[in-house]
Amino acid sequence: MGAGQIDPNKALDPGLIYDATPQDYVNLLCALNYTQKQILTITRSGSYNCTKPSFDLNYPSFIALYSNKTRSVVLKFKRTVTNVGDGAAIHRAKVTEPKGSVLTVSPETLSFRYRNEKLSYHVLIKYSKYKKENISYGDLVWIEDGGTHSVRSPIVVAPSGIV
Repeated sequence: MGAGQIDPNKALDPGLIYDATPQDYVNLLCALNYTQKQILTITRSGSYNCTKPSFDLNYPSFIALYSNKTRSVVLKFKRTVTNVGDGAAIHRAKVTEPKGSVLTVSPETLSFRYRNEKLSYHVLIKYSKYKKENISYGDLVWIEDGGTHSVRSPIVVAPSGIV
């Protein structure tokens, strides 16, 4: 599931971006139990380490997987965005919750003082299964005051067996 339709003109001026370093991707590979040899094959560098394995890649989308045994999940995600707009900007969160979920975004407003400033936010997803083997969709949209930019992040809640 993508974050939206491709609009090359808007892509030149996105407003906010999600940065991820090579070490961030290595942290994901480590969390997926890749061996050092496999990671070396992918990165072609021995300068990366597995000291902070994490499934929480700084990426615009969110997926909350739940076990069929527990039928519920509470997950917390952290994201950092960079303001690449013209200068100071205020973005407000607008959430469409996946069915069966309660989402909390904190903070609900990102107030950037200058271009290239980085700010972080958290998304807490509380989900209780309401149908058998159901996948639910929603999104988080950061809307800039004045309507110049909006940045959409898809949210998926699904049983862990689909992966």
